[in-house]
Amino acid sequence: MNFEFTAETILLIIVGIVFGAIASYLKSLLTIRKHKKELNDYKEHLDRQMKITSTGSANLVTELEKVKKENENLRISVQTLNQKPGRAELRLLNIYDAALRKMMSQAPGFSTAWENSLQEAEREYEANETGLKSIVSKVFGSSSTNVANEKSNIQQIEHK
Repeated sequence: MNFEFTAETILLIIVGIVFGAIASYLKSLLTIRKHKKELNDYKEHLDRQMKITSTGSANLVTELEKVKKENENLRISVQTLNQKPGRAELRLLNIYDAALRKMMSQAPGFSTAWENSLQEAEREYEANETGLKSIVSKVFGSSSTNVANEKSNIQQIEHK
């Protein structure tokens, strides 16, 4: 293998090298252009996402402030309603009711005595509401109401 370096072969080698360098340069230019375009697309996408996120965050902040104000207004309204006359008694009544229900479930002997007392108290309350008991006590005095109550109790026992 004897290879002679003539002017033509040297020229062909130089032309090949130059042509390869130009091709490589053009390819790198195209690759750089492609990467720059892709980078710009990513930047635009990121910018859109950041705008959307900032708009959503601003909406959430305003909604949160609105909900906090509404919560504070409702808290003040509840406190105002709790300050109205009769609310403390109603609250105490609900607490007693819950305690009595728990007591009835935990102590079986208590429930029958409680029910009897409750029915008697309801009858007395209804009698007071209708005014019958107050009229009788005014006309006959308090001793006649006791006698009337004892007679009604005796009648109920005899009836049973």
